[in-house]
Amino acid sequence: MSILIKNCRIMQTQSPFDVKEGMDVLIDGNLIKSIGANLNVKADKVIDATGRTLIPGNVCAHHHYYSGLSRGMLISAGPQTDFIQVLKEWWWRLDRGLDEEACYYSSLICSMDAIASGTTCAIDHHASPSYIKGSLSTIAKGMEDIGLRGATCYEVTDRNEGMKEVEEGVEENIRFAKEVDSKRKAGKKVLCEAMIGGHAPFTVPEDGLKLMAKACEETGRGIHFHIAEDKYDSIFSHHYYNKDIVRRLDDNGLLSDKSLLVHGLFINDEEVKLLNERGCFFAHNARSNMNNHVGYCKQIQNINKLVIGTDGCGGNMFEELKLAFFKHKDEGGSWWPSDYLTALNRGNRLVESVFQNDFKCGQVAEGMVADLVLLNYHNPTPLCSANAPGHFVWGMSSNAVESVIVDGELLYENYKFTKIDADKVYKEAAQIAEKLWKKVDKIKA
Repeated sequence: MSILIKNCRIMQTQSPFDVKEGMDVLIDGNLIKSIGANLNVKADKVIDATGRTLIPGNVCAHHHYYSGLSRGMLISAGPQTDFIQVLKEWWWRLDRGLDEEACYYSSLICSMDAIASGTTCAIDHHASPSYIKGSLSTIAKGMEDIGLRGATCYEVTDRNEGMKEVEEGVEENIRFAKEVDSKRKAGKKVLCEAMIGGHAPFTVPEDGLKLMAKACEETGRGIHFHIAEDKYDSIFSHHYYNKDIVRRLDDNGLLSDKSLLVHGLFINDEEVKLLNERGCFFAHNARSNMNNHVGYCKQIQNINKLVIGTDGCGGNMFEELKLAFFKHKDEGGSWWPSDYLTALNRGNRLVESVFQNDFKCGQVAEGMVADLVLLNYHNPTPLCSANAPGHFVWGMSSNAVESVIVDGELLYENYKFTKIDADKVYKEAAQIAEKLWKKVDKIKA
């Protein structure tokens, strides 16, 4: 199918943040074929984008789809005075309550929320200890049914059943990666890719890290791993292994230019140097860090491949970037909107890596994959290359997201989903969430 977007303003979200007025964009299949003023071409679908701004789709570089049905969750819980208690009293009870149905609807809801807020790709990190085998296929199905691009993995951990649970998590990561490889080999469309997930070093023993390294080697994928989200994780590594966390991972062969490390509030200068030398991606999740009261990552300005995630706080990257920027300034940081928009757009380099460099993305440019967002943004001041990041952070929001295209398919048009009955899905999800909450309320921390 071909789509012609007529008379739009194109705003790039990577330096030098070019802005061009009165442009036509022709999409043929899943790629941007032509860009120019007054293109004399025919298309199956024509969109009049007069007064609209076209940008590359946003990327959520770290999400937790299992949180999709947790919004406003009504359960009894014990004290939550530190991060470990938050995990034990809340999230580790929720994930134990998830079954196939709840995982699927969590994926649907997270994918829908992402699309509606202008996010075209989400990198998920999944956990459902009562439903491990097959769970990643369920998450992927939710993404694919909505049409969102993404990746998922299972977080390897020993927190419930020791090495048995570790092995099952590793096996699920390998199984799903091979499933994706089979689809690609058969010439089928792959919208959801695979990574090798790990919860956090304090719940993965040495034998578990070794299994994860073997899984990376066997599948050709990189790890997706929380590190030093709380000081407890760093102390644990020092106490039991006499090593910094990043060194421990590297000693087990887990760091590469395909790796995605997350949070890292308590890593030191030597760890930053090491992860940069290995070419790792590093996801900053400001809202989640504030919500969990774990502190602020003061190393982000020293990270070479910084990307932006939400840690399960939805898929709205307009909102995430605003709060990340404001928190940075509150902490006395020296970065400006251009630095943050650069980090957000760098998520596309992660997407390219995860999808084995099958395509290029992150620009409105010929030859790029058509993951695009059309904004109905009314700028009250001039919008140009020099101030585009300022408009993104201070002015633009998900409220302006009018239409969304992923892989050349128009998924969201004039504020409405095109592939699904959204009201029906939300109604069904609410019923499933209520059932899930009752189950979780009976699960002991």
